[in-house]
Amino acid sequence: MSKRPGQTNQIRIVGGEHRGRRLTFPESQGLRPTSDRTRETLFNWLQPLLPGAVCLDLFAGSGALGFEAASRGAGRVTLVEQNAQVVKQLRTNQKLLELDRVVVEQRDALSWLDQESTAFDIVFLDPPFADNLLTECCEKLEQRGWVGRDARIYLEWDLHGPTPQLPSNWQPHKEKKAGQVAYALYTRQTKKGPE
Repeated sequence: MSKRPGQTNQIRIVGGEHRGRRLTFPESQGLRPTSDRTRETLFNWLQPLLPGAVCLDLFAGSGALGFEAASRGAGRVTLVEQNAQVVKQLRTNQKLLELDRVVVEQRDALSWLDQESTAFDIVFLDPPFADNLLTECCEKLEQRGWVGRDARIYLEWDLHGPTPQLPSNWQPHKEKKAGQVAYALYTRQTKKGPE
């Protein structure tokens, strides 16, 4: 995706404690931060659930979603990113904002999901579109215990690519489209009866 004229490698925190702060991020293949307008919509949906929530931004990239969650009162935010240069900038931005409740981990997202799990309240999934990773990530999140009871899971995908296949107990809560991007928030229902 080419840059628009005058576009810089910056994101702006839309709301909360750090509202209006601008953060930079490096060039990286497939890195396209969630737009301000989409983030505003998403966090309006999530606002009642955010105070104290434990959040996972699995393909952190610029950190737009994770830092926004922390700014708006999340209790703990884990950012997972494999690109070393991007991770370095995420850690710089975390120190700049003095967000002790944000943890940055340099790992491949799928291998990170193979470790012993801890349940998250809110999960952000916005992988590089070309990699078609959503279906596999969602399976691992559900099967390995990464999503808590009544967790919310946010997904972004390319409208022209495959629609992700999701666990049957993830129910759509809100869905929208913006340009070439589909985005949706799902609620995890606790499975009933034997697995």
